[in-house]
Amino acid sequence: MKPSYYAIIPADVRYSKLKANAKLLYGEITALSSKEGYCFATNNYFAKLYDVTKNTVSLWVSQLHKAGFISVELIKKGEQITERRLGIIKKEVRGNRKNNDLSSIKINNTNNISIRELKFINEVSLMDYDIDLKEEFCQYWCERNKSNTRMRWELEKTWKTSLRIQRWKRNNWNSKKPESKLKAKLDTYSKAREMINQINKQ
Repeated sequence: MKPSYYAIIPADVRYSKLKANAKLLYGEITALSSKEGYCFATNNYFAKLYDVTKNTVSLWVSQLHKAGFISVELIKKGEQITERRLGIIKKEVRGNRKNNDLSSIKINNTNNISIRELKFINEVSLMDYDIDLKEEFCQYWCERNKSNTRMRWELEKTWKTSLRIQRWKRNNWNSKKPESKLKAKLDTYSKAREMINQINKQ
């Protein structure tokens, strides 16, 4: 992936209320974009480039997406997402967007994505959550049964998307929650003891 020598950040992006790093990321996307107007760079690529975490990059992408500056398209083969495209939305198109139009998460499924799946993805894409979380949520709940007739979420006895995605976020957070305060204190004491020992040896 070879970026262009120049990055472009138009006035409406530069003077928007977005954080400076999100604007910088926009410029990087323009530098990486092909003649089609999108790039394939992953969050991991940008994280290494700017020496930040993937979650930080995800937040910037989400901010640009919500502001209507970029589109997010997922290329899907079967149930697997094989590629993500970050596209530049032209100014004249942005000007015609409504304030609450957050744009769909588009999925190009080589197995002919159904209208039901598109509606589900569109509903999720309009919710105020991290873009990576929404992608994972859609990928899991849109998985088909063996007969390829119904999606996982359609097999549930009861379903309300807003409640399910709240639970999804809560469970994801619990699985990644920080270490306990007690363990953190023990680690601090251990490090302090090592420092004292080093000083005494000098």
